[in-house]
Order: sequence, then C-alpha cells, then structure tokens
Amino acid sequence: MTHRRPSPPTRTSRPTRSVAQKMGVRAGSRARLVDAPPGVADELGLPGLRWVGAGEEADHLHLFVVTEAGMRTSFAAVAADLAPGGALWVSWPRGRRRGADLTLREVIAVGYDGGLVESTCLRVDDTWAGLRFTHPRPGRVYANSYGTLPWQRPADRRP
Repeated sequence: MTHRRPSPPTRTSRPTRSVAQKMGVRAGSRARLVDAPPGVADELGLPGLRWVGAGEEADHLHLFVVTEAGMRTSFAAVAADLAPGGALWVSWPRGRRRGADLTLREVIAVGYDGGLVESTCLRVDDTWAGLRFTHPRPGRVYANSYGTLPWQRPADRRP
C-alpha cells in the first residue's frame, strides 16, 4: 500500500490592490493632484474624490516632480494645504528617468526642510516612485539620517 503525502495548502491569491488603495486614499476625500503627467491619474485607480484647488485644505495631495529644484519650489505651497491627518505623496521618476536628479535621499531632505515627515515608499508605476509625507506628531523627535525637521536641528544649523 502506497501512502501519499497530502499536498501543501495552496495560497489563494488576493485581489490586486490599486495604487490608490495602497496609498490609503478614501472615497470622498478632498484631493488635488499637482503636475501629474498625462495618464498617471488613471493608473492610480482613485476612488470618487472631492477635487479642491490650490489654497484649499486637502486630505490627499499628490505632487509629481522631476528635479530637486522643482520640488523645493512646489513643496512648501502644496504642503501648506495639507489637512491635519492628511497625506502628501511626492512622486519622482525612478532611476533618474526623464532627466530626474532626485533620489529617495533628496526627496526626504526636502520634505523635512518643509516641516513634514516621511513614512511609506511605493512604486506608482514603471516610471514613478512615491513617498508619503504627513505632519509630525507633537513632541516626537524624528531622527532620520537624510533630513531633520527645522525646529529639531541644532541651533547652529537652523535656517
């Protein structure tokens, strides 16, 4: 009599989540995309959102940049519209595509200079990477080797 070993259980595949789901974008959120290239908004799989303009508070902001200079120019104005508890995603071309001079290190440094802290990095598509920024928690000290919040810098390094 031959005994067969039972087959190992197979993993059931989970449905693929959209980029927007991975970003935590919720239907009905106040949102704005800034400098999004054509077609990328469709690839995100965004739920029904309430679109807002510049100067209006938003729960979900997504800034697309190619250069560090461009990010430094746009970041502060976009970050000023971020609602408490909201997220500002910054996307840049991975692997220095499209003439990008940004890497994760520079994106984090600009974000910290702008008073926000990073948490999650993900792949938006074959070209774009994304990094999530949020408001820092009061009283918490953030120690990141790529950036320091302006008010947590030693006095001789403050702007």
